[in-house]
Amino acid sequence: MKNPCPCFSGKAYNDCCQPLHAGQPAPDAERLMRSRYSAYALKLPAYILQTWHADTRPQSLTLADLAGIKWLKLQVLSHEQTAENTAFVRFVATFQSGKHKKEQLSEYSRFTYEHGHWLYVDGQPD
Repeated sequence: MKNPCPCFSGKAYNDCCQPLHAGQPAPDAERLMRSRYSAYALKLPAYILQTWHADTRPQSLTLADLAGIKWLKLQVLSHEQTAENTAFVRFVATFQSGKHKKEQLSEYSRFTYEHGHWLYVDGQPD
């Protein structure tokens, strides 16, 4: 496939995360989570902040904050919408920092739906 999406959906970037990065709202929490993973992989700090709930969002996120980490793989283990405006996504992301060994981030992430958009709230290590 030409230009595969970094989120490992099996689709091309322009058919998967790129429209969300360009402003299209995510249809569900899983798609938002995938697009956020792709934004980390592609070093798009503005998108990451924009899709982070205001109550838990960091003050800033820069390219320098994202430097030095190479995102290698995403596995979505589950996606459940527990209420009209609440959803959870369990995932494992593989990354490498500098010349260190590959590591994995396992998280159970919480999302909320506000004003027509899904937003990342927070996550618990899984």
